[in-house]
Formats: sequence, structure tokens, C-alpha cells
Amino acid sequence: MNIVLHWPEIPHNTGAIGRTCLMTGAALHLIHPLGFYLDEKSLRRSGLDYWHKLNVREYDSFAHFAEQNASGRFFFVETDGSVPYTQMAYAPGDYFIFGSETCGLPPALMEAFPQQIIRIPMIGDERSLNLSVSVGIVLYEALRQVGFGNYPAIPSTRMA
Repeated sequence: MNIVLHWPEIPHNTGAIGRTCLMTGAALHLIHPLGFYLDEKSLRRSGLDYWHKLNVREYDSFAHFAEQNASGRFFFVETDGSVPYTQMAYAPGDYFIFGSETCGLPPALMEAFPQQIIRIPMIGDERSLNLSVSVGIVLYEALRQVGFGNYPAIPSTRMA
């Protein structure tokens, strides 16, 4: 699976998403501009000592990302999407694209891909879930649908 962050702004969210990607085998794609630095000093200061283990790819723009991944299936996760994320059928290698923490995804992207917009149902008056939480929700549903790939079996535990 592939997680794509379009203009992420908060390093700790990206760090948490990176850890989720590492633990699930997903690739992390970052579309610039970023709201933080990815140099070694900044990563170390943020406690991201696992960053070198991640499959991270960077792009100058969405057009650059789309060109490099033209054969992929894109799903845009946005609060005003019409289809709940649980109602789509996912396949290994799909790309889940999330917008920045304050702005979401640009309207032009939503207009260009109207059939591929999914949402996480929410109640309440708040803007949205935290970005790293949203990534985890969608990624684990996609992994559930594809049978968790080659993940090792988790031994069952019984309560006596």
C-alpha cells in the first residue's frame, strides 16, 4: 500500500504516519512543499530514529507524483467525500492521498478525480480527525481487505 501526504505541515504527524507505514510495510510519499525539514538534525530532534528504515519518496508537485506513479489507483481522502472509505474495494499497491492538516486537498485535485474521493464518517462539529489517525483508519481497512498480505500470523491468546 502507499500513503501520500500532499503538503504536510506538522512533523510529528508525518512522523507518526511514517511509523505506521514502517509497521505495515506501506510506502510513504511526500509531496512538497513540506512544513518542516527532513534533514538528519531535524529528524533526530523529532525522535524519528527509524526514518532511515522507511520507504520514503519525495515529489516536487502532485503532477510529478502522478507522472511517476501513473499506473497506480489513487484514492483521495477528504472530509467532504461522498463515499465512505469502507465502501470501496482496495487492491495491493493502491495510493491513499491525504491533504495538509490545515487546508486538506486542493479543490483542483478534487475536481479532477471526483470518483476517487473517499471519506471517514464523523459526527460532531470539529473540522476532522487528526491526520495520523485518519491514515491509520484507512490503511488498516485497505490491509484488512487484501488479507494483510504477508504479515505474520498473530498468535491468539485465551483468557482463562
